[in-house]
Amino acid sequence: MSLASRQVVEMLRAAGEPTRFRILALLAREELAVAELTRVLDQSQPRVSRHLKLLIAAGLVERFPDGAWVFYRLATHGAQRAFIDEMLALIDEADGGDAGIARDAACLEAVRAERSKAAADYFAQNAARWDHLRSLYVSEADVEAAILAAVGPGPFHRLIDLGTGAGRMLSLLGPLAQSALGLDLSQQMLNIARRATADAGLGHCELRHGDVFATQLPTGCADLVVVHQVLHYLADPAAAVAEAARLVAPGGRLVIVDFAPHGLEFLREAHQHRRLGLADAEMDRWLTTAGLGAVEPVSLPPVGDAGLTVKIWTAPRQTAGQRSAA
Repeated sequence: MSLASRQVVEMLRAAGEPTRFRILALLAREELAVAELTRVLDQSQPRVSRHLKLLIAAGLVERFPDGAWVFYRLATHGAQRAFIDEMLALIDEADGGDAGIARDAACLEAVRAERSKAAADYFAQNAARWDHLRSLYVSEADVEAAILAAVGPGPFHRLIDLGTGAGRMLSLLGPLAQSALGLDLSQQMLNIARRATADAGLGHCELRHGDVFATQLPTGCADLVVVHQVLHYLADPAAAVAEAARLVAPGGRLVIVDFAPHGLEFLREAHQHRRLGLADAEMDRWLTTAGLGAVEPVSLPPVGDAGLTVKIWTAPRQTAGQRSAA
């Protein structure tokens, strides 16, 4: 039997068990920690871990540690991912779908709802002192100077700030743009951002309730898109990067600001961080998949012994002329 044939057999064996198939269907929705999988599947952690080990061995699932947590996601590319997508598509096409898969999806939605409520409560409680919370770990002056350097002098026709929070990026970059839009799910944050942009005399800045995963904005509608300290709160940062990249017009750029990987576990409970930083390799993969060209990231080291390094990733979208020249 050839190597390719053996790989196919291993994939079939791994995916052919009911619980492992359920795991694949759940991970197709988002990356999950083992504790979340055990809750949805209603099985013990050792049992779920054994199933995950077999899926990893078959190349269908990837395991990646994040501080004290471990997350699992589907294979990101290759024959394994094509196999999973085709298998799940067959279930979706079946008359009525699969009742068990549907129940798992509903249970996952309940987990997501609890997660979202906890985050919303946190943002509501901390909205008034949001900028102060951010300044606890790094020098905001240094970060903002680096962001201005990454963004460039402008002017920009359209600026979009996804997860605008208290509106600091609008206040910083708004003067460089003819029009600007900030989206956020927290009404408390939006109210503070409205006051901040009004105080700064930025009447051309619009604040709108919106979801970073589904902005409902036209493709290529902005020449500058900013995602500032948002991704580490999200269960699916890759999807948010893809949506942000979709908004970037030819010749425009996406600027992402977040933390490098770190081990400050208390940020999960105290500050609702989902991920403890983001690695350059995965960011580069997300940006490349989204059709953007990544620039070497800027690193801003921690202040004192805080242990948090801020990273700035800049990703331009080439024009048709630039692509032809390349």
